[in-house]
Amino acid sequence: MTKRVVVIGAGIAGLAAAHRVHTLRPDLDVVLLEQRERPGGKLSTGTLAGFPVERGAESFLVGGPSAALRLAREVGLGDAVVHPSAAKAAVAIGGTLQDLPAGTLMGIPLREGEEPARDTPLLAPGADMSVGELVRPRRGDAVVDHYVEPLLGGVYAGRADRLSLRMALPGLADAAERHTTLTGALAEAVGKTPRTPGAPVFGAIEGGMSRFVDAIAATLPDVRPNTTVRSIDEHGAGWRLVLGSTRDAATLDADAVVLAVPAKPASRLLNAAIELEYASIALVALALPETKLPDLSGFLVPATEGLAVKAVTFFDHKWAHLRRPGVTILRASVGRHGDERQLQRTDDGLVEVVRAEVARLVGLDALPEELGRAVFRWGGALPQYTPGHRDRVAALRAGLAARPPIAVAGAAYDGVGIPACVTSGQAAAEAVLRQLGE
Repeated sequence: MTKRVVVIGAGIAGLAAAHRVHTLRPDLDVVLLEQRERPGGKLSTGTLAGFPVERGAESFLVGGPSAALRLAREVGLGDAVVHPSAAKAAVAIGGTLQDLPAGTLMGIPLREGEEPARDTPLLAPGADMSVGELVRPRRGDAVVDHYVEPLLGGVYAGRADRLSLRMALPGLADAAERHTTLTGALAEAVGKTPRTPGAPVFGAIEGGMSRFVDAIAATLPDVRPNTTVRSIDEHGAGWRLVLGSTRDAATLDADAVVLAVPAKPASRLLNAAIELEYASIALVALALPETKLPDLSGFLVPATEGLAVKAVTFFDHKWAHLRRPGVTILRASVGRHGDERQLQRTDDGLVEVVRAEVARLVGLDALPEELGRAVFRWGGALPQYTPGHRDRVAALRAGLAARPPIAVAGAAYDGVGIPACVTSGQAAAEAVLRQLGE
């Protein structure tokens, strides 16, 4: 009898997991379940005034061994990967846009004055601390508040003084185990990730991220949207899933399960506490009549500026394939962990505060009336990795190892960003295949 692997959750991690199982073992029965009406999770492309606009992530890292780039090539989209222009990003300090400093790692200056060495390395083997705890005493509050935190906030919507160094900057954490100064640790971390001058760092899919999702889903034999998983229980050497409503429940048996859902539903299904908070955000997209904006890809806004907006992207400056005559498209991000009161505004209220703040920062009296507007809200979108997160995930996985074949995957465990989620999904797929002896 053919063995069945069920993947719960069709975000990019679940899609990657199902694709990997099916690629490695096409003889197995692979079923992908998704509660929403379409796969993709936060990867979704919409339209705004007739032009494409991303509802969520707009790009992914392509430098180094990018799992996302490899997956795009595997599903036939290698030639559809496009890269941003050379336009630079800026940061708002004191109400004006300033260049992001060169010679940094996530905003941390590689060298800055004299730094006394410690008698012991900055970080004990396997230990963890927050990014702010490492950087503030050695580079100062201004560096953290003006540069490090806005850059981290663009990824996590989180705070430097709460985010795990191991998760946010794993290369620097590893180097900190061997160095007594931050300067030495930074030199090692940067040296281990050399980049070819001029080589692109980010990529996107021409036609939008929905095209990426659809291409992966098209390779899979059994994708079931609009399917709620109410429970999973051990059943013999495998699992029994209860699907659908209480009035019309169905069961599905599986020899192995990959659970690629956020921490809260994963905790409920596994009956295991997973300690993880999330930040909510809203993305406000505006299509304007052609507007003269600074020659930038966009800008970041530190929390110390006291504004609702935390980041803005000028899409037609950043992405050549999105440029349209007579139209300027920008997208602003609102919402920080622990300070989500701005998200209590109505959609119209969010648009108005974004319009006012962006106009002020780019030096305009007001933005022109838009051709189209859209607000995309993502409640509980971005996991907040506090120090010790990696050890907590390891303990969770160790506990699951004693149960029938099951693995967890996704941003809740292994990092945000499309490549991290793809890698997590693929690793989970390989783990359950090993457990199955396949």
